Amino acid sequence: MKSFGSKPWVLPQPVLIIGTFNEQGKANAMNAAWGGQWNANELVISLGSHATTDNLKLNNGEFTVAFATAETMVAADFVGIASGRKDLDKIAKTGWKHEQAPNVKAPVFDAFPITLECRTKQKIEETDSHYYLVAEIVNVLCREEYLGEDGNPAVEKMNLISFDPVHTGYLQLGGRVGNAFADGKKLM
Repeated sequence: MKSFGSKPWVLPQPVLIIGTFNEQGKANAMNAAWGGQWNANELVISLGSHATTDNLKLNNGEFTVAFATAETMVAADFVGIASGRKDLDKIAKTGWKHEQAPNVKAPVFDAFPITLECRTKQKIEETDSHYYLVAEIVNVLCREEYLGEDGNPAVEKMNLISFDPVHTGYLQLGGRVGNAFADGKKLM
């Protein structure tokens, strides 16, 4: 095996789109690749100093998290490289429409199949330049066309993408390959 030393190569890494409102009530979004599930109803995201972090302070720590897809990849990448502090027309350039989330003061963007409504619970290791945000998942919203026959979100329909930190790219997630908490029983 070849050794690479310590690298941020935990895979797959979801491409998270964080939605907030600024002080004028204008929607903003940023791309955050370093985040994931914290426990059953919480997530954690590593954040630096951004317009999004400014907006979180204004809105009692409320925000949305959408998962980027193959179809939203270009605009999702754009909101990660364009500064909301400098480009106040970021959302207009993406073509995304939005509405107010039902449970938190944050936008829900129409381009994404699934969106989490979140409320900040805790900031860990906060410095002037970064912190880890732990947030409660208040609600999960899923567009109707992405529901399966059982009425739950059909993830395989969503064309979700993952950040590839090794080659600085995006990968589309594939289809179902097995059944969790079941297929392993074959070895019992």
